[in-house]
Amino acid sequence: QVQLVESGGGSVQAGGSLRLSCAASGDTVSSSCMGWFRQAPGKEREGVAIIDSLRGTMYADSVKGRFTISKDNNKNTLYLQMDSLKAEDSAMYYCAADFTVVCGITPREFDFWGQGTQVTVSS
Repeated sequence: QVQLVESGGGSVQAGGSLRLSCAASGDTVSSSCMGWFRQAPGKEREGVAIIDSLRGTMYADSVKGRFTISKDNNKNTLYLQMDSLKAEDSAMYYCAADFTVVCGITPREFDFWGQGTQVTVSS
């Protein structure tokens, strides 16, 4: 139905920055919810940031003020700008999408997922 491909992950030192990209293709709509989630080894997958059609952006408290989610509708690409990175941000980051108008920042509300891109932050 929809394909999502993440890129931009890598290894950085604490305090550094990365920008993740998610290219969407297939059957998508501009009003879809899209978001970023992450999962560290041995941990549950958690929401990082989302965009929905009514409320705009929503961030996890742990990244608020440091991360920025945005979308380029012309390129059908989702971004996550990550600044002031901490070691605790190290995880596999996943792009997700759903066709609902409004969504929450929980993984179970999203039907379509990318394969992930690794982010490693060294102290």
